[in-house]
Amino acid sequence: MKMDRMSFFGKHGVFEEERKLGQRWYVDLDMQMSLQEAGLYDDLEQSINYALIHETVRVIMEEESYLLVEALAERIASVLLDTYDRIEEITVRVTKPNPPFDIRFEGVTMEIVRARAEEVERGEG
Repeated sequence: MKMDRMSFFGKHGVFEEERKLGQRWYVDLDMQMSLQEAGLYDDLEQSINYALIHETVRVIMEEESYLLVEALAERIASVLLDTYDRIEEITVRVTKPNPPFDIRFEGVTMEIVRARAEEVERGEG
């Protein structure tokens, strides 16, 4: 399941003015999960509700604040993996479209891929 170009107004960045004034941000998600049961049975319980995913990301983007785009992407991945058991692997792409630098380019994008860690049973030796 992909969710592309979600738009948020967040107060993130290294510069104090960025955290004070805020700016537009974009988030793309690519979530790997089994959706066969949802498709076969037309059952939302066998999928994930993308409105709830959007709200989870909105809270992180608009109600929290981070200095680094890297930290923002890690937080989104971590929360979504912890909250939604169906997600096996997630790619999070966070874009800051108009960074306040003296050089000209369209934006900064951070992309990370995270997977659910398998629990390993440890026996006493």
